[in-house]
Amino acid sequence: MKYKVIVWDLDNTLYRETPEFHDLMDTITAKAVIEDLKLPIDFATAKAMVTESYRTYRDGGELFVQKYGVSPKDLFDAYHKRKENNLGPIKPYYGLLPHLQNLNCPQYIFSTSSHSACEAILKHIGLYEFFEGRFYSVEEFGAYKKNASADVYLKFCEAAKINPEDCLFIDDSYSNLEFAKKAGMTTMRLCHGKLNDKGVEYIDYAADNIADCLGMLYKMCA
Repeated sequence: MKYKVIVWDLDNTLYRETPEFHDLMDTITAKAVIEDLKLPIDFATAKAMVTESYRTYRDGGELFVQKYGVSPKDLFDAYHKRKENNLGPIKPYYGLLPHLQNLNCPQYIFSTSSHSACEAILKHIGLYEFFEGRFYSVEEFGAYKKNASADVYLKFCEAAKINPEDCLFIDDSYSNLEFAKKAGMTTMRLCHGKLNDKGVEYIDYAADNIADCLGMLYKMCA
């Protein structure tokens, strides 16, 4: 099947999050709730809550919202300000840009990172010029996650002037793909060696790594 538009997630999709970087982001979340949002908890407790929150909600901050009434926007802003200043451990995929340039269809990014963080990450991994003017953050649509409803995907498509039915959405997170599918998109999971979820009803395709993903895209967008 051929697709008119590719929509990429950014984090852990257009670059690979190492376990070290993922742990760093958990640390940043814990420091944000303590130092920026002034929650009266110690670091070890906050870090453990981040891990539990991600395991339960696929969102490292949701538990703080539910337990302490933290503002999702305040946590989103505090976390991403810190994230922008800690991109050193991110290692770009070698040789990715020429492959993206060779795909014969428009490409966009739709991310849960803030717009500012997206810009910083794209510059860090050498893809900013390619995606300039074609990357969007959930915050632009009054949301702070992609795994809550299909509405934010529809708002993204409206802003980008594309039809959901024309899109192949690629993300490493199965919980994001569920709502992309509900919005009318075709979905692909980048599994990174994890269980291949192609059989799940809202995941249409699955690729084990970025090389396999690109190989499939060359066929889909020829």
